[in-house]
Amino acid sequence: MLRIGSTHLAYSRERVRNIGSVCFAKCWCKAAVAAVCLASLVSKAALASPQQKTNDLTSQSIQDLMNIQVTSVSKTEQKLSTIASAVFVITQEDIQNSGATNIPDLLRIVPGISVAQIDSNTWAITARGFNARFSNELLVLVDGRSVYTQSTGGVYWDVLDLPLEDIERVEVIRGPGGSVWGANAVNGVINIMTKKASETRGSMIVAGGGNIEPAFSTLQYGRALGSATNFRVFGKYSDFNNLPNPPGQQATDNWHVLRGGFRADTAFSPRDTAIFEGDMYSGREGVNMAFAPSPLAPGIGNAYNVRLSGGFLQGSWKHSFSDRSDTSLLASYDNYEREDILHDRRSTFDVQFQHHFLWGSRQNLIWGLEDRYSMSHTHGNFFVSFNPANIDTNLFGTFLQDEITAIPNRVFVTFGTKIEHDYYTQWNAMPSARIAWTPSPRQTLWGAVSRSVRTPADFDAALRVNEETLPNPGGPPLVLAVLGNPHVRGERLFAYELGYRREITRRAAIDLAMYYNHYSTQETTEPGTPFLESSPAPVYLVMPFITETLMWGETHGLELSAHWNATSCWTLSSGYVFEEIHMHLKPTSQDTDSVPQAEGSTPDNSAQIRSHLNLAQGLAWDASAYFSGRLTDPVEPSYTRLDTGFSWRFAERSSLAIFGQNLLKDRHMEFSDSSGSALTTFVKRSVYLKFTVEF
Repeated sequence: MLRIGSTHLAYSRERVRNIGSVCFAKCWCKAAVAAVCLASLVSKAALASPQQKTNDLTSQSIQDLMNIQVTSVSKTEQKLSTIASAVFVITQEDIQNSGATNIPDLLRIVPGISVAQIDSNTWAITARGFNARFSNELLVLVDGRSVYTQSTGGVYWDVLDLPLEDIERVEVIRGPGGSVWGANAVNGVINIMTKKASETRGSMIVAGGGNIEPAFSTLQYGRALGSATNFRVFGKYSDFNNLPNPPGQQATDNWHVLRGGFRADTAFSPRDTAIFEGDMYSGREGVNMAFAPSPLAPGIGNAYNVRLSGGFLQGSWKHSFSDRSDTSLLASYDNYEREDILHDRRSTFDVQFQHHFLWGSRQNLIWGLEDRYSMSHTHGNFFVSFNPANIDTNLFGTFLQDEITAIPNRVFVTFGTKIEHDYYTQWNAMPSARIAWTPSPRQTLWGAVSRSVRTPADFDAALRVNEETLPNPGGPPLVLAVLGNPHVRGERLFAYELGYRREITRRAAIDLAMYYNHYSTQETTEPGTPFLESSPAPVYLVMPFITETLMWGETHGLELSAHWNATSCWTLSSGYVFEEIHMHLKPTSQDTDSVPQAEGSTPDNSAQIRSHLNLAQGLAWDASAYFSGRLTDPVEPSYTRLDTGFSWRFAERSSLAIFGQNLLKDRHMEFSDSSGSALTTFVKRSVYLKFTVEF
């Protein structure tokens, strides 16, 4: 069985699987030794220098953390302690302490987000099940702009490479967000929010490298222009080495990206503010694919050196009529080109308007409109193509949400819905009802019922993959092909959630979320009627497998996280996730592999623990351990990842850090891409040194 994005192919021949098994090397401890040596040296040096004031989670009380303002749930600011949704906020301090150098690794700290690396430049990331290279039920945003691509129904994580130092916070919603964000916010929403330009004044230099990422750097400059405007400009470069493949050779999956960008914030008046931002990037990466060569298309290989390019421009304006009413307008243009086997070029225009106002003393209303127009151009070949090659799609919709204070400071009820019209499935409604009860200022009990829709991507409706060419004695060659279905239905979810947050003491808090999800019209691939084709010559017989929606099922699980300020200088964070997936086929389906893949692509159990310890004179030690349970389809064993490192803030705005990642084993596999669009490689043990200075 082959799956391209959300498209499935089932046929009688034995399916292609990645070969080999994980090779376990002897325990390697050079990174740890280097870290200890560095700690010894910098501790001695730090004793001779004045102690620098640091700003991290250890300086915040649990009450401060519980009252973080969150905007992604309702597009208005709410206290985390009163939100009726499963929300996790990655703060600036979390980013600094994580040791991550890219956004996928940063998301590993979120309980309930499954992150698995496929090769050097490809990841599978999801929330609440159904993981794949293109996890099409997870919506990802940057400053409110969607980076979910209509071509694949997913995110290109390799080019989501903005400087981590410029991220203010990342708000992660586990569970549906369709009533506010619309289609494809089914199992989760990730909203990456960047810092204001006024918070990044001055110059910044970041430089470093290691054995896997030999070079990375960021140069940035920001300043004020008069009393009303601030701006910043940056340049960022990242370079990554090849990773080893199962046969023990170096895969050709190395890659590099050069990016430049800017942000300007202006206050035209006390009531009017505007943000204008954008970036552009260019790079190259190696791609290894797993399709079988065909005599009908000689000369087309399965290894490519892909050129990447793209960028975006975005402007937003907010006007406050009073402290009870405001409006905002956001307009963006996004463009990218990937010269891979499909050679996809896409341009997207998006306009969003919203109006927020207080009605009376107990109702907080927000409504809005959105119109998104996207144009794609592809140059496929015999193996992969779109039919038609060029597709223009339009999505428009409106939403309304009302948060009602039923009992002041105790009970909050929220009703909302978004109604959208999309190119493939026409009209969809995504309502939700949520309630939060705070019996005391230190605890919250909440529940929610909601409906969300995943609308088809071009992969589902227009894709054609000629997977394999087989000899056919006495007849024309036989081509096994996946065909998209332009009439495919959207995938629907009804979700039921319960949650509990509690500040146990002034130093400890827990957050529990439980859910039951019922999915209908999930995609399968069904055999169609064979037909003859003559291009390219000679004549061949096509055995088609067509995208349908004949699967349904349920998932249920729980997500638990805890935070403990053990001492004034030591914090511990932990998380545990349990999930079960049960899928079923309708009687008319002949698909044999969609059910096991849906059930087996995400671990049933995962856990993590993270520690941050402030030592002496600006020195800190961070350690994180992540456990991921085994996968059954594609088959991957369980693994534990250990990251640790030391950072030394030797001046108020300058630091030096050394981190080791994946320290327990020299190499392990995390995920096999069943589509064959990226051959799986080993994730290796790594170490890097990072220098940051601001002035």
